Amino acid sequence: MVGLSIVFLTLFLISACGFAQATPEQTQEIIRHSAQATHADWERAPDFDFCEVDTTKTGSRTSAVLMIAGSPYYRLVQVNGADLSPAQDVAEQQRLTSTIQQRQRETLEEKAKRIAKYQKERYRDQQLLEQLTDAMNFTFSGHEVVDSHQVEVFEATPRPDYVPKSMETKVLTRLKGKLWVDESSFRWVKVQAEAVKPVSIVGFLARVEPGTQFELQERPINEEVWLPRLFRMQARAKILFLVNKSSETNESYFNYEPNGKLSIDSCKRKNASEHQ
Repeated sequence: MVGLSIVFLTLFLISACGFAQATPEQTQEIIRHSAQATHADWERAPDFDFCEVDTTKTGSRTSAVLMIAGSPYYRLVQVNGADLSPAQDVAEQQRLTSTIQQRQRETLEEKAKRIAKYQKERYRDQQLLEQLTDAMNFTFSGHEVVDSHQVEVFEATPRPDYVPKSMETKVLTRLKGKLWVDESSFRWVKVQAEAVKPVSIVGFLARVEPGTQFELQERPINEEVWLPRLFRMQARAKILFLVNKSSETNESYFNYEPNGKLSIDSCKRKNASEHQ
């Protein structure tokens, strides 16, 4: 998950679950339970390496995402679905080896600074999860089956009287969304969101404009943990409040393995089989 995608992934966190039979008070409790389940999964996320395909209008890049000494490293594997040349592959492996050695030589201060940057983004996600119950109104809209999961579907809209606790949580007042939640585990099978008002994403330098759409899908990677499998974004943004820019991004994540167990070749094989 690279670049602005982490920020946009954060913006997805605008919904939580409830059931048609629940009272408003019970719904709020269910929402808290769902947020807690999702938070617990995300706490486990750094325990896993995985493969990622980032696709834009200009092509695709496949990477092995490896947790190295407390923060992730992206090892390029394929470009536009094709393996790297032998020379490129050797260069990428050398860069990986060099990064491992560099992180092993870091001072405690250097290591702490690097990890803090990574953890800052994760903390922002946690803030939004904690504010869900206060920021959004939820309405049950039906039952569906998604990826063989029995789900409850909910519409989410900003609560008019919500007062954001920070600049990060202000995004909750600018989005509407729809959530498909697994009935048995409270996990989020799919989330869709749309900006209905401008959303600041990089301080005062850029903002997402109304009409920007996001979609996040998650799946179980083992009997205990659910993690992302797909992220889509169609963005309308204004840079420096003057220059309009649109973009489309698709990211897929697969082959989650405990740290140190991921094979680079497995990213190649899985990517090839998924895009045939």
